Amino acid sequence: MVQQSQVRSGSALAVLCVASFMAGLDLFIVNVAFDDIGRDFPGESLADLSWVLNGYAIVFAALLVPLGRLADRYGRKSGLLLGLAVFTLASQACAAAPSLWWLVVFRVVQAVGAAALIPTSLGLLLAVFPPGRRAGAVRIWSASSALAAAAGPALGGVLVDVSWRWVFEVNVPIGLLAALLALRYVPDSREGTAARVPDLPGAAVLTAAIALLALALVKINDWPAQRTLLAVAAAVVVLGGFWARSVRHPAPVIEPSLLAVRTFFWSNAAILLFTVAFAANLLLGVLWMQQVWQYSAIRTGLGVAPGPLMVPVMALIAGKLAARGVPVGRITAAGCLLCAASVALIAVSLGQSPAYASELLPGWLIGGTGVGLALPTILSASAADLPADRFATGSAVVNMSRQVGSVLGVSLAVAVLGTPHGYADAHRGYVHAWLVVGAFMVVAAAAGLGMSPRRRPQPSPNVPETEHVPGREQEAVAGTS
Repeated sequence: MVQQSQVRSGSALAVLCVASFMAGLDLFIVNVAFDDIGRDFPGESLADLSWVLNGYAIVFAALLVPLGRLADRYGRKSGLLLGLAVFTLASQACAAAPSLWWLVVFRVVQAVGAAALIPTSLGLLLAVFPPGRRAGAVRIWSASSALAAAAGPALGGVLVDVSWRWVFEVNVPIGLLAALLALRYVPDSREGTAARVPDLPGAAVLTAAIALLALALVKINDWPAQRTLLAVAAAVVVLGGFWARSVRHPAPVIEPSLLAVRTFFWSNAAILLFTVAFAANLLLGVLWMQQVWQYSAIRTGLGVAPGPLMVPVMALIAGKLAARGVPVGRITAAGCLLCAASVALIAVSLGQSPAYASELLPGWLIGGTGVGLALPTILSASAADLPADRFATGSAVVNMSRQVGSVLGVSLAVAVLGTPHGYADAHRGYVHAWLVVGAFMVVAAAAGLGMSPRRRPQPSPNVPETEHVPGREQEAVAGTS
């Protein structure tokens, strides 16, 4: 009987890992399809193409916590199945998109499904496994997200070699199979009416603010300065409205009182700055290989892969250093500075003729080493000084900061590159962009030094320590992805 139960829980874990993998993969797999999408939709600028990435990341970030709380209230299995259905149908629509802007619309819908998949899959996993086996199950589930990040560019390159539409088409059979297996092997769980109704209007306001800021950045070379300033001012006003709403709402997307915790505040600052640089660097590397070196999509994907492959190795080393008492702030700062050194090396090395092994690979490997030290350290330490009943909520907010950083990074890369004319102009733009990336990494290192190890639990900012806040477990996506 015990063996049968373990088989069923193992089957459920496999299904839930597939759901997490699918959602994470589409954050990374589309980068290598950029060039091919642009050729299929001629006349669209790089700024317009950037919304294929940004539309997904903005909606994913804003809806992660609210959709998790809705699933707590009305049923996590229903939320998972609905997320799979939306994600799969939207993927098919992306594959058939007749124009760039229809593709962006379908990507936004796809992100809604993805935002439901992450918290529901984690919540269901925690319900399936007994307390003694949960930690191991969560580590396996977390590894599926890490695998998506590492496999995304390489897998994308293989698929784009056939057609960029296959980047989305591949989700359809996987999504259908995952839904069928979830119906059979995954039991339901929920908190019921005890779960708080999330602030969905607040999530919409946050989405609008991030979108306005991204729009101002990507259009900075196309718009008059007055219009750009107007968009930035509007973004600031909307963010102010979001903050005012968060202070008053009983279940806000971001709990303002959490930011009073020093480690949590600086972890959010560090992950935001770090991810701005990380996302910009990834896009710059892909565009350089495809547009300057004329690499094929598959060659580009394989060229990106060595960096991510360094991450799990260095993450283990970072964990051992932290266990031996090395301050997490120093580990984070060291990782960020290695990333800064890697992009500086790339900026001074690259030439017009392809020389991957000598000009790009060393920087990729150093950067992968830095990412492996910094990123897992920030994620694992971000909520360490929060009280237990706010740990998962804090982790979800950090993940949101991470996705917002990704949006801003892509937008920043597009803004700095502009529309180059000829190799000399392109080379100058890429060098400037990589130097900006390096500067963000240096500032992220400084923010990382503000992080500190946990000393003792603090009283919950707004809730008595004895209160059980339902649904918090499945919000803990950031610390595990």
